[in-house]
Amino acid sequence: SSGSRDEVLQDRRARILSRGLPKQKPIEGVKQVLVVASGKGGVGKSTTAVNIALALAANDSTKDVGLLDADIYGPSIPRMMNLKGSPELTPKKLMRPLKNYGIACMSMGFLIEETAPVVWRGLMVMSAVEKLLRQVDWGQLDYLVIDMPPGTGDVQLSVSQNIPIAGAVIISTPQDVALLDARKGAEMFRKVHVPVLGLVQNMSVFQCPKCKHETHIFGADGVRDLAKTLGLDVLGDIPLHVNIRETCDSGQPVVISQPQSDA
Repeated sequence: SSGSRDEVLQDRRARILSRGLPKQKPIEGVKQVLVVASGKGGVGKSTTAVNIALALAANDSTKDVGLLDADIYGPSIPRMMNLKGSPELTPKKLMRPLKNYGIACMSMGFLIEETAPVVWRGLMVMSAVEKLLRQVDWGQLDYLVIDMPPGTGDVQLSVSQNIPIAGAVIISTPQDVALLDARKGAEMFRKVHVPVLGLVQNMSVFQCPKCKHETHIFGADGVRDLAKTLGLDVLGDIPLHVNIRETCDSGQPVVISQPQSDA
C-alpha cells in the first residue's frame, strides 16, 4: 500500500540523514555539561561563565567544577582565572587542566602566546575544539561549564552535536541588536535539542556611585520581554558595575573576591 511505502521511505531518509551526524559521546569523567552562550560578542558572556563556575563550587563544596574556554579566537579565561603556563601531559598524552580557586580550567590561551592571533580556517578550529573536548584529563567533575564563542557557527554546532549537554544559558544585554542575536542563539540550541535553561540579562542598569541615580544605558527589560516571547525564564539580572569588570580583569572574579557584595 502507498501508506506503508511512505513509511519505508521516511525510515530510509531518517537513517541516511542520521549517518551524517556525529554520535554524541560523553566527556570521560564529566557528569553534566552546562554551556554559556550569546549570539553577540561583548555582552559579558565569559565574565558570567567564570562567575557561574565559581558560584557552582561555592554553593556546594562537595561538587567538582571545571571550566572550558571554547573561544579559539579570543580566549579570555586564562586572564579572568589568573592562570598562566602550559598544561602538563599525562602518561596517556592527555592535557592536565590548570587549576585556580578550585576550578579545573582548559583554554586555547594556555597553548599559545597571550598576544598571538589565531589565524585559522574552520577545519583547524574544529580540530582544536575536538582536542579541548576529548584530549583533556578532567578527572571526575560534577559540572563542566563551557564558555562558548559568540554566534551560532561551527563551534556551537560541533559542541552541541558531539557531547550530551544538560542545558544552555543565554547571556544578553537589554539592547535590541544584542537581543536579535540572543534569540537566534536560543533557537539554534532548540533545533539541536539542547535544553535552554533560561536567559541572563547583563549590564541591565548603571547606578551612579555618587548620587545613586540609576540609568538603563542599554535599555530596560529587553531580555525579560524576549524571555516571555520564547517561553523561557530569566535566571538573573546583573547590573553594569565597575567591580564586576575590574575583578575579572585582575583575575579575581567578583564571586570569589567579593562574595558578600550586591554584585
